[in-house]
Amino acid sequence: MVSESTSSLLDLYRTKLKSYDEVLTPDGTLKPHWQKLFVALEKIGNEELENRSQEIKNKIRENGVTYNIYQRPGGLNSPWKLDLIPFLIEQQEWRIISKGLQQRATLLDLILRDMYGERKMIKDRILPPELVYNNTGFFRACHDVKQPTQNQLIMYAADMARGPDGRMWVVDNRTQAPSGSGYALENRVIISKIMPELAKDMYVSRLSPFFTQAQQSIFKVFREKSDFLNVVYLTPGPNNETYFEQAYLASYLGYTLVQGDDLIVKNGFVWVKAIDGLQRVDIIIRRVDDEWCDPLELRIDSKLGVPGLLQVIRNGNVLVINPPGTSAVENSAFSAFLPSLCRYFLGEELMLPSVATWWCGQPKELQNTLDNLGNLIIKKANRKQVFRSVYGKQLSARQLQDLRAQILQNPTEYVAQEEVSFSTTPAFVDGNIEPRYAAIRAFLTATPTGYQVMDGGLTRSSVQKDKFSFSNQYGSVSKDTWIISDEAEIIRERIQLPATAYQQPHSSLPSRSAENLYWAARYSERSMSATTFLMITLNALNFQRNFGIQTKTQHIEILLKTVSSLIQVEPHFSDEKKEYFKNPYPIIAETISSDTQSGSITSSIQSFLRAMISVRERWNNVTWRTIDVLEHINQKLQQISPNQNPNDIQNTLNDLQSNLFTFYGIVNESIPRNHGYYLFETGKLIERILSKITILRSIFSIKTEPFIENELMEIVLMNHFALSHYRSTYKTNFEKEYVLDMILLDRQIPSSLSYLLDSLDHSISQLPQASERLSKARKAILEAVTCIKLIDVADIATVEPSTQVYEKLSIVLSHVYDLILLVSDYTTNQYFNHTATQHSITETIVDLENDL
Repeated sequence: MVSESTSSLLDLYRTKLKSYDEVLTPDGTLKPHWQKLFVALEKIGNEELENRSQEIKNKIRENGVTYNIYQRPGGLNSPWKLDLIPFLIEQQEWRIISKGLQQRATLLDLILRDMYGERKMIKDRILPPELVYNNTGFFRACHDVKQPTQNQLIMYAADMARGPDGRMWVVDNRTQAPSGSGYALENRVIISKIMPELAKDMYVSRLSPFFTQAQQSIFKVFREKSDFLNVVYLTPGPNNETYFEQAYLASYLGYTLVQGDDLIVKNGFVWVKAIDGLQRVDIIIRRVDDEWCDPLELRIDSKLGVPGLLQVIRNGNVLVINPPGTSAVENSAFSAFLPSLCRYFLGEELMLPSVATWWCGQPKELQNTLDNLGNLIIKKANRKQVFRSVYGKQLSARQLQDLRAQILQNPTEYVAQEEVSFSTTPAFVDGNIEPRYAAIRAFLTATPTGYQVMDGGLTRSSVQKDKFSFSNQYGSVSKDTWIISDEAEIIRERIQLPATAYQQPHSSLPSRSAENLYWAARYSERSMSATTFLMITLNALNFQRNFGIQTKTQHIEILLKTVSSLIQVEPHFSDEKKEYFKNPYPIIAETISSDTQSGSITSSIQSFLRAMISVRERWNNVTWRTIDVLEHINQKLQQISPNQNPNDIQNTLNDLQSNLFTFYGIVNESIPRNHGYYLFETGKLIERILSKITILRSIFSIKTEPFIENELMEIVLMNHFALSHYRSTYKTNFEKEYVLDMILLDRQIPSSLSYLLDSLDHSISQLPQASERLSKARKAILEAVTCIKLIDVADIATVEPSTQVYEKLSIVLSHVYDLILLVSDYTTNQYFNHTATQHSITETIVDLENDL
C-alpha cells in the first residue's frame, strides 16, 4: 500500500512507464525499498531537488571529477554527470546476482587460461578456432605469459541490465582494464553528502571493503619476496577518457601513477625512472589497452607501453593486473558460446543470461540473421574494429539490403543480437522524475578464496527517453548504486589488512611527475608575478589619470615598459612606440587575455592547469576546489577586451591573485615535505627570483627626477609586499639605499633576494644528490648568494655620471639572473633527463577504448 505522502510523485512517475521498471515487481506492486526512497524524495520536494541537483554539479566541478569525450570540441575534462536518485537493489537479490557474476568471472578465467594454454575448447570443438585466431584481442606473444597467481583474470567487470524475465542479464564483459570503480566511489561520496535523507530507514552496503579486499589480495602475491612492494598504476595519460579515475584510484590506494615513459625494463625487471634513480616495480595495475603494453612484442608503434614488459612477466618478476591478452574474451562473438563453454569447463548452466547472440560465421546462424535482419542488432565480432551497432528496425529497405551484402562479404566478422527491452529506473531529468533505461557495471576482484564482488557498482542511465544507450561518450548519466539490506544483514566482520601490511620506504616520484610539479610551480608563480605587478601598474595608471599631474608621467612609462619586460607579448611598450603610452589599455588587455601568445597571463594559467592535471593524483579536494575557481577566473580573463572597464580588469586580477595565494597556502599546509614538495618549491622560487630581478632591472635602469624615483621606490616595495615594513622600520621618506638594502638583503622580508636565494638553496638541498659534494645547481646558488651578500648598497645605489645609468646594480642583478638560469638548466638536466614527450592516445585509439 503506497502511503499518501508518496502518492503525488510516485503516481505521476507510474503514468510515464512504458516498460518494466525497477520500482515495480513483475506483478506491478511497489518494491518496499523504492517506496522508502519516494517517501524521502517527496519530503525534499521538487524545488529542493533541483537545488540539490545543482549542488551535485557544483561538487563535481569543485572536486575536478571529469571524463574526456573524444572528438568533441572542449571534450577534454568534461564534467562527470551524476543523477541525484540512486539505483537500488535488495541485498537478497544481490547475493544471487553475485553468485552469477562469480561464476562468470571463474569461467572467463578458465577460458583465458585455456586460450593461452592447451586450447582444449578448440580441439574439442566447443569454440570455433576463428574466434581465437582471428580475434583482435588474441596475441600469440602472450601464449606463455603466466602470472604467479591462482587466477590470470584478477580484475573483472560486467555490464548488466534487467531483462524481460525480471532477472539481470549480462550485456557486456570487461576484462582487459575494467574502469568505473573509482567513479562509483566518488559517486557515493557526493551522494552521501548532498542527499543524506534518501538513506533514512535503509541500510546501504559500503564500497570500501571491496578495495580493501583487492589490496589485501595483491599484497599476498609477493609477500614471500619482499615486505616492501612498489605498486604502480599505469595510465595512458591525461587525454585518456577515464584519466580522472586513474589518478583518483592511484591516490586513494596509495600507488604511484605512471605513464609508459616513466618505466623501463633493465636486468629482467621493470623500474620506475624516479628523480632519485631507478626503483624496482613489483606490481603494475594497468589501464593501457593490451596491444599498446609492449611495443617490442605487440604493437610496434605504441608509445604508451613498456618495451620488454612481456618478458619480465614471463620471468615472474612483475605482476600485471590484468595481464596483456585478456581483451580476447571481450569480443561480442563469445556471448554466443558462453552457455556451452560454461557446461564444458564448469559442468553447470550459466546463471546470468546473456542477450541472445548469433555468430554469423556458422551457416545456420548466418541464415537466421539474414532472415530476421530487421529485428536484430548487428555488431562486429571483434570489439576493436571501429563499428557502431546497427539497429535493423531503424534501417530502410535499401539500407537493409546494403547491410545484408556487407555481412555476406565476410560473415565471420559479424554477430547478431536480439533487441531486448530492458528495465527503466527513476532519474531526475529537467526538474522531473522520469523513467530512463539503465545498466549497472559490477566489479569483481580475485582472492585466494574466489572472486569478491563489490557491494555496489557504477550505474548509468540513458540521456534520451526510450533509448537504451549508456556510454558516457554519448552523454549517459551515472547513478550511485545502493545494495539495500536489513540492519542485521549489513553488520558483518570488517576486513582488515594483515599486520605485515604493504609498505614502501618512500613513494616513487617519476621524472615526468617531477617535471610537471616543477613547471606547475613555475607557471603559477609566473602568473602571480605578472598579476601582482599589473595590479600595481593599473592602480598607478588610474591614480595618475584622476589625481596626477599630467606633466609628470615618466614613472607610468617605466611601469608599462616593465610590464612588457615581464610579460613578453606583442605589441609591447617601448620608446619606439610612444603612441602606445597614450592609451595603454588595449595592450594591457592583450597582455592578459591573448590565447595565441605564450607569454600572456591566460596562457601561463592554462599551462599551469595542464601541469596540475598531469599530476592530479598528488592534490587533495581542497586544492581542486581552488583549481576550479582559477579555471573560472581564467575564462573571465580570456574575455577581457581593449574597451573593458579598468575596474573590472583590476577586480578580476585581484581574484586571480587571491586564489593563487590560497593555492600556495594549501600546498604549504597540506603537502608532505617529500621530493615532490621541494621540486615544486624549487620551481616557484626560481621563477620568483627571475621575475623580481626583471622588475628591478627595468625600474632601476636610469636615474630620474626625485618625484618619479619616489613613485618607483614605493612601487618596488609594494611589489615585494614590504611597504608597511619599510615605513615602520625607517619612518622616513624613501631613500634609495634603504630600499635596496631591504629588497636585496633583509632576510625578514620573504620576497627579498637574499631570503629567496637561501630558500632556493634549502629546497634543492632536500632533493636527491649525486654525491656529498655541492651539485652544480647549489654551486650556482652559492655564487649568487655571495654576490648579493657582498654588495655595497651605497655603491650600487649610485649612477654613472656620464650616462645616469645604475650600471653597478645592473651588473649584479644580471649576474645573479644568469646564475639562476643555470640553476634551472642544472635542475632540469639532473632530475628530468628521463622524461620523454607525453603522448596523447586520442589520435590512435579514439574509437577503440570507449570503456565507459
